[in-house]
Amino acid sequence: MYEQGAIRPPSEAMSLLVRVTRNCPWNQCTFCPAFKGATFSKRSVAEVKADIDAMVQEYGPHAGQLESAFLQDADSLMTATDQLIEIIQYIKERFPSIKRVTSYGRAKTLNKKEVQEYRELYAAGLSRIHTGLESGSLKVLQMVHKGSTPEEILQGGLRVKQSGISLSEYIMPGLGGKALSTEHAVETARLLNAIQPDFIRVRTFAMHPLSPMQKMTEQGSYVPMTDLEIAAEIRLLIENLDPIPSYFSCADFSLNLLMDVDGPLDRERENMLVKINQFLSLTPEQQKVFSFLQRTYPSHMQPVEVLKNEELVKKVLAEIKKLEEREVDGFNKYIARLMARQLPQPQTENWV
Repeated sequence: MYEQGAIRPPSEAMSLLVRVTRNCPWNQCTFCPAFKGATFSKRSVAEVKADIDAMVQEYGPHAGQLESAFLQDADSLMTATDQLIEIIQYIKERFPSIKRVTSYGRAKTLNKKEVQEYRELYAAGLSRIHTGLESGSLKVLQMVHKGSTPEEILQGGLRVKQSGISLSEYIMPGLGGKALSTEHAVETARLLNAIQPDFIRVRTFAMHPLSPMQKMTEQGSYVPMTDLEIAAEIRLLIENLDPIPSYFSCADFSLNLLMDVDGPLDRERENMLVKINQFLSLTPEQQKVFSFLQRTYPSHMQPVEVLKNEELVKKVLAEIKKLEEREVDGFNKYIARLMARQLPQPQTENWV
């Protein structure tokens, strides 16, 4: 038997999951349900090695098919550098076929290790760090209790980049709500231009019904954005991004409406803007139909050309009409509920 955490990046779907720490050391972000109700703890090297041995036994003759490993949970970089090196080396010793080892890391934590430590981790085999930037706006970061400042995110990201480790920054369109949408987009682009991460992974905001942000919405202090508004926000973000050598990715996350907005910014930036403008230039009815189809079948990347199917469009419009008749703003509320279903569930109803 061995432990396994609750989440991993979509890009690590085929990776060996090695639990180095349990849960999240911060766990106060108001948008994230993943570890609510769970306590953070570090695991000993001996515990982790025992898990790796158990995995070798379980995978048996199939162990040689594994090429990557992901260190769980939300912030395994809280572990001392020498211990992380020992764990990474042991993974590669017991699974010789593994070529890539990756991990999550919070911005605060990234700043606690020196560039030389990252170089040592890189030499040991740590090839990529995934980290949640979410927003470049201090106002947005403070509103959602992120626990990091734009400057901390910048410095942490630069340390990783200087070491040779690949950096994957996660951003969350829609997180600032309507009031902070422009600032959220522009300041996030500014921060990404300064860091120039290897990957910019888009994670469209969806609100869990137990989140404190739901209460803010009910009180009127936070106004969520619609799919149409978020698409416009992503366009503004890309317009403010330089043609940096970063891969901008919407394709790997089903909460992203326009999953085909995807590619290297230095080569595909203009083409991505064309795709967004194609959606934004649709009639309001067509936009709703597209949103309905993508949100109803989130695992399928819907092309805008699906709207040429007149019979399908007619059926969807009839369903949308029912939603609008059922309650005020019925369509957008339905879409929000569909999106919330894709979120991980907290381990408590007392979300603090």
